Amino acid sequence: MEARRRTLLVALAVLALAAAAEGYNITKILAAYPEYSQFNKLLTQTRLAQDINKRRTITVLVVANGDMGSLAGGGRTLQTIRHMLQIHVLVDYYGGKKLHQLAHGVTACSSMFQESGAAPGMSGYVNITQHRGGKVTFTAEDAEDSAPSSAFVKSVKEIPYDLAVLQISKVLASPEAEAPVAAPAPVNITELLSKKYCKSFAGLLAADADAYSTINATKDNGLTLFCPVDSAVASFMPKYKNLTAKGRTAILLYHAVPDYYSLQLLTSNSGKVSTLATSNVAKKDYSFDVEKDGETAELDTKVNSASVTYTIKDDDPLAVYAISKFLQPKELYKIAKDIAPAPAPEAPKKKKTTKKKPSAAASPSDDDDDSTADSPDDSSSDDATADKDGAAPSAVAGWVTAAVAVASALALAA
Repeated sequence: MEARRRTLLVALAVLALAAAAEGYNITKILAAYPEYSQFNKLLTQTRLAQDINKRRTITVLVVANGDMGSLAGGGRTLQTIRHMLQIHVLVDYYGGKKLHQLAHGVTACSSMFQESGAAPGMSGYVNITQHRGGKVTFTAEDAEDSAPSSAFVKSVKEIPYDLAVLQISKVLASPEAEAPVAAPAPVNITELLSKKYCKSFAGLLAADADAYSTINATKDNGLTLFCPVDSAVASFMPKYKNLTAKGRTAILLYHAVPDYYSLQLLTSNSGKVSTLATSNVAKKDYSFDVEKDGETAELDTKVNSASVTYTIKDDDPLAVYAISKFLQPKELYKIAKDIAPAPAPEAPKKKKTTKKKPSAAASPSDDDDDSTADSPDDSSSDDATADKDGAAPSAVAGWVTAAVAVASALALAA
């Protein structure tokens, strides 16, 4: 009986860890509710859905199709609509139960609009008020006194302490969020790169029609481009010239992520990211890991790693960063393996008749990223699988919760 109890507790702990790692997808959640289809469509068009999926401890205030009001009107740029949607995303968890247990019956919560930096002063905050009889209302901080509040209707979906999706009666009125935002000016990728540290990489892109057209077509819908500095390109050129035409296109697309990442987001959300090569090369993974490295970010391909050295452009929907090395995907090059020094030989035992010479210690290999990947190796990618669509990087909060669950389970099992 005791053994079964311990097995059950360990199983529950493992499930908690799995749940923490998996994350959620807001568009898939809302897809199950046709009455929110218009709101869901705008989350996708403005790419706000991707930002929501990367977050934890968040509340999304959705409105039904018939209550879209100002969000349904035409004539606004996607950036303006994005701001209007951001005011509906609170950066704290408010499930239905928590809404009716507010201290003093009122609180103010920051929204993603406030965090975006586009909201002046405190205009990106949302006031939540509990009234007599249990009614709860939401009001943007900068709403005019005559603007009606939006009432809580029901809880649509709750993942305790991570995500709450609540229906409210109408769109939140916020003059600052509704302020017109001009569409971004056209950007010439190769011209931009040529002016800032990456002239050689710009030349490679310009010479590859497939890679250039794919990157250029993606830049207005959310793109993060990592360009190796000129010295890194020069160092890598012998290997680049040995690649096939398809390999060259793939490795250029490998430096582009089809999503906008500010440097702050890169350094605060470590995890695996897919690239344009992931979606353009069949049955290949072509992803890499992003890790925080002090005040900047490090990109790890399992073959080599590179650090972000300079921000060339960071203006949603496009971010371009100079990096210290040319990224080498494991789909084209051999994975680097750390080789530890051999242990020191044991002192020979003294004998009266003979003496044994100590065996020579194996010398450690030099740890050189470039030397570990000098020939293409396609076989390493057979077992690779791409990330799930819209999957979010692992969240610290989720892992902490899971760790507590594991600790509790082991304590009970002891």
